[in-house]
Amino acid sequence: MINISVNGANYQVDVPSDTPILWVLRDELELTGTKYGCGLGVCGSCTVLMDGKAIRSCITPVSLVKDKKLISIEGLGLENTSLQSAWQELNVPQCGYCQPGQLVSALALLKETPEPTDEDIDKAMSGNICRCGTYVRIRKAIHLAASIERGSFDNKDI
Repeated sequence: MINISVNGANYQVDVPSDTPILWVLRDELELTGTKYGCGLGVCGSCTVLMDGKAIRSCITPVSLVKDKKLISIEGLGLENTSLQSAWQELNVPQCGYCQPGQLVSALALLKETPEPTDEDIDKAMSGNICRCGTYVRIRKAIHLAASIERGSFDNKDI
């Protein structure tokens, strides 16, 4: 049995230690918001936070999350609701498949850099691929979420 913490809840899972976190979340815990994309850790669809750092759950074995705190897309609202508000306000997603990974990566960025520049955003989000090309709206939504968090929302932010 492996003990893990996901979205503030503790779980025991009976899986091989090399099972990717993605499949533990989806198959064992029925948290299906985190998506399978490439399976190689390059597209970002499977991004979750481990102790506040964005990681690719499709290539990270569950053995590495022992004694760590995971946040999946289902736990985003426990950490930051301004991202969700900004995403909705700006109608960021098109197909939506990559959005859980995009949002979780944005959360990691805002935790580390509360007032990101365009360069900060581009660098932090560069590992997340959006087939629909919503990168401009994603950047604007991150800026909007940051301004909401600071309490300095202005219509020019959208």
